[in-house]
Amino acid sequence: MKNTNETDKLNEAIYLLEKKQNQELILLKEQFHVTYDSLKPINLIKSAFKEVTTSPIIKDNLLNNAIGLTTGYLSKKVLVGSTHNPFKNVFGTLLQFAIGNVVAKHSDKLVATGSSMLLKLLKNRHVAKKELEPEYE
Repeated sequence: MKNTNETDKLNEAIYLLEKKQNQELILLKEQFHVTYDSLKPINLIKSAFKEVTTSPIIKDNLLNNAIGLTTGYLSKKVLVGSTHNPFKNVFGTLLQFAIGNVVAKHSDKLVATGSSMLLKLLKNRHVAKKELEPEYE
C-alpha cells in the first residue's frame, strides 16, 4: 500500500509540473510574439516617433537645432550670397556651421533677448507716434 501511495504522489507531482511547463510555454510564446512585433521596423519607427513627440526635452532640442540651422543658413546667404568662388563657399559653410552651433546652444537666451528688444522697439514706436499726434482740446 505504501508503494501505490508514493506512486500516486509522484504521478500527481509529474502532472503538476507538466501543467506548469505548458503554462510557461504558452506565456513564453506570447512574449515572443510581443517582442517580435515590437522589433518590426515600422513599429520601431512608430515608437521612436511617439517618444519624440511626447518628450518635452527632445522637442526643445529639435526646436533649438532647427532655429540654429535656419539662422546659420540665412546668415550664409546674407553674408556670402550665391557665389561660385570656392574660397567664399568654404568660408560661408564654416560660418553657417559656427553660427548655427552658437544659436542652437544659446537659443533660449537669444529668444529672450530678441523678445525684449522687440518689445522695447514697439514701445518706443508707440511713444513716438503719440508724441507726433496733435492734441485736440
